[in-house]
Amino acid sequence: MNPPAAPPAWPWRRWRTAWRRWSLWTALVLLVASMLVTLVWLAGRYEASQVQSRLERDTAEAVAEVRAALARNVQSLQALNASGVRHGDWETEATELLRAHRELVRIEWRDKALRPRALAQSPYSPADGLPSWSIEAREGPHSDAALACANASRLAGPAYSGSHFQPRSDGLGAEMMELCLPLIVGGRTEGFVVATYALQNILVDLVSHNLTRSQEISFTEPDGTRLALVSAARRGTRMFTAQQLLDLPGNTLVLRMDSWHSAPSVFPNVLTALVTAMSIALVSVVAVLVRDNRRRLRAERDLGDALAFRKAMEDSLVTGLRARDLQGRITYVNPAFCGMVGFAAAEIVGHTSPLPYWPPEHAHEYAERQAVRLAGQLEPPREGYESIFMRKDGTRFPVMIYEAPLINANGLHTGWMGSFLDVSAQRRSEELSRASQERLQATARLATVGEMASLLSHELNQPLAAISSYATGALNLLEPGPGTMPGAGAQPPQLHDLRTAMQRIAFQAERAGRVIKSVHDFVRRRAHSREAVAAEDLLDAVLPLIRLQARKIGVHVLTQVDPGLPPAQCDRTMVEQVLLNLARNAMQAMDEPGVQRRVLELRVRRAASNAHSTWLEFAVADCGSGIPPEVAAQLFAPFFTTRAEGMGLGLSLCRTVVEQHGGFLGFAHNEPRGTVFTFTLPAGQKDL
Repeated sequence: MNPPAAPPAWPWRRWRTAWRRWSLWTALVLLVASMLVTLVWLAGRYEASQVQSRLERDTAEAVAEVRAALARNVQSLQALNASGVRHGDWETEATELLRAHRELVRIEWRDKALRPRALAQSPYSPADGLPSWSIEAREGPHSDAALACANASRLAGPAYSGSHFQPRSDGLGAEMMELCLPLIVGGRTEGFVVATYALQNILVDLVSHNLTRSQEISFTEPDGTRLALVSAARRGTRMFTAQQLLDLPGNTLVLRMDSWHSAPSVFPNVLTALVTAMSIALVSVVAVLVRDNRRRLRAERDLGDALAFRKAMEDSLVTGLRARDLQGRITYVNPAFCGMVGFAAAEIVGHTSPLPYWPPEHAHEYAERQAVRLAGQLEPPREGYESIFMRKDGTRFPVMIYEAPLINANGLHTGWMGSFLDVSAQRRSEELSRASQERLQATARLATVGEMASLLSHELNQPLAAISSYATGALNLLEPGPGTMPGAGAQPPQLHDLRTAMQRIAFQAERAGRVIKSVHDFVRRRAHSREAVAAEDLLDAVLPLIRLQARKIGVHVLTQVDPGLPPAQCDRTMVEQVLLNLARNAMQAMDEPGVQRRVLELRVRRAASNAHSTWLEFAVADCGSGIPPEVAAQLFAPFFTTRAEGMGLGLSLCRTVVEQHGGFLGFAHNEPRGTVFTFTLPAGQKDL
């Protein structure tokens, strides 16, 4: 019987190799961690000692500055009471001293019985914050000033009182300290000078600003009670404190400085030896891993170069790229696509139907098309297709989409890759080209209309002149002869009606001639003759024709002219044509089966005027169905009409005529139904 085969040795070797590798990494991590902890601990102690030493030096310097400044103030106060000083001069010099030394808030000159002789108040104290000085409290035998003066008499020199709280009139207060300086003449005390210090002002004015800018400095009592404080911005989490005694004759204060610092940021040079030793240990451990890391670094470098090349290529594209998996979930978008839709890559990647850049009105259609394509039932066209996308701000824009299957390295279909082109600029160019072509065609038609109008005006002048001549001749024949005797016989009624009809024929023929002449002058851009015409005359000239058409369709015509209106300065014939055209349009708007109330209103009133001109407003209102918004946008465009028999020139010519007079033609909704057209004309002078 053969002995059983021994198990293969490669798992044991693999485990041993892995254990050796991980033990080396563990040793490296422990060494680095211990080095960092040691460095931070030593550096923290070193920096803390440096900060504390510097703070103690600053505190001693501040105490020396305060003591020197107080000594100089004593000399200045002694100079106040030189021999022969009068009260007025003393107060003047004391005020100047207070102005020069902000730390002093009050100076008093007292006799040897401590009765006030003169005083001066600091000019820097605000009017609403002056201390509430109590005379009884300051002149009593146990007051701070009295105790300081008693101590000064005993010492034969300046003496300070203990600090006391002095309330102010604004409800706050400050810690004060009294200085009493005896006035000794011939070995005898003749009086005292009492100066009041504000401890807060001493810190502000007598301590260097370089110290108060970075530290918090305060006066405290020996038990730690704060008396005054000057605070600086805290710039750290760790506080350092130093204290120095300010020993004054009769009083002892403690000057305290607090400083905040962050964690140590600079490692001292004393640790160089430790760093060198630990670095040697680290190098010895890292040398074992160099061979393994070399291959890994080479692979990472090659991969980084490939990724950098791919990213540079993608960033240089102006075409948007998008990748989707087989479930329709977006897996990749390039910067050009993000810039096109306005969304960041994080807002798009991972989304499925509906996508954030789909317009809500097309979301259902796009979802159905995507479902069909993902099911493999429809291949995307190679020539691409156009769609509408929505930017993050809600604006829509057209895109051209080209899609192809996404095949991986193993030949498997893993999704779809699409490229997108923003064709909004191309569509705008096409729209501008089409609009320019339409404007050229409209200009050509207007030129043709102008030529036709000139030709018609020339050709119609002769027939109209003939009609007018025949009507005038007929009227002459209908008049009684010169030999007819008066009362020879009454003419029949038919003859009177015939004469009236011939008169109207002659009037309308003459008016048609004026209209043709005005059109001819308008086309040839000649200066129009304008005259002052009453508003009633303008309406009376067109009312017969308006009422004739109104009777056919059952429209009731109403006119309203405000009394006392000035005449309109206008081309009478052209304005009559504007009124007639607007009235006909209004009646045609009411010539529909659904319109029950058919009323045409013609109104004239005074429009808004200024100091230089007066304007009249003409209004033509109907009760029709109104003007839809899509029609209102191009209502005054040439050749635009909603009627099959219309030419689309009426409203355009009306606006041109009104604007040539300096007025404005517009329209609005008429309550409760219909439309009202209004235009303005300049007013002329009334005939005297």
